[in-house]
Amino acid sequence: MEIRKIYEYALEREREGKRFFEENAGRLSHGAAVSAFKRLAAEEQKHIDFILNLLAALETGESPAAVLSQEIERSRSFFAERAEAEKVDQTASEAMVPDLPILRMAYLIERDFAEFYELAASKTPGEAGQILSKLANWERSHENLFKQMHDKAFQEYAQMPWGG
Repeated sequence: MEIRKIYEYALEREREGKRFFEENAGRLSHGAAVSAFKRLAAEEQKHIDFILNLLAALETGESPAAVLSQEIERSRSFFAERAEAEKVDQTASEAMVPDLPILRMAYLIERDFAEFYELAASKTPGEAGQILSKLANWERSHENLFKQMHDKAFQEYAQMPWGG
């Protein structure tokens, strides 16, 4: 795989993800989910900027890993820690029942991103492969957050009496 094509494809997927999170943040009813979607839209913008910088580095012949790998590590932990703290603070999971399909879609989007980056990393040697692996790890943290939120809300829904 040509690294430029991988980055260009990733850029389009990240833009789609950002649009999804922005549009659906306004449709959610649960505070933690709304907050997580807004933060994730901001994180997706960081991914977009990161990939644009990778493409620019390719143009100039710079080493993308040497120039940009610190940025991805710095950005990943803030979102995961903050979103997890907010999720734990929420106690009204039953309010998330209408949000189940959107949470499921968010989980699947992040899982697809992670799988794409992992596949691309497995076929890409050197620094570019390492960067793609870091992107995969970043997406896995988002995937795990939305899976936990979905599963918690689904458990509440499954235990509710018929009719809510």
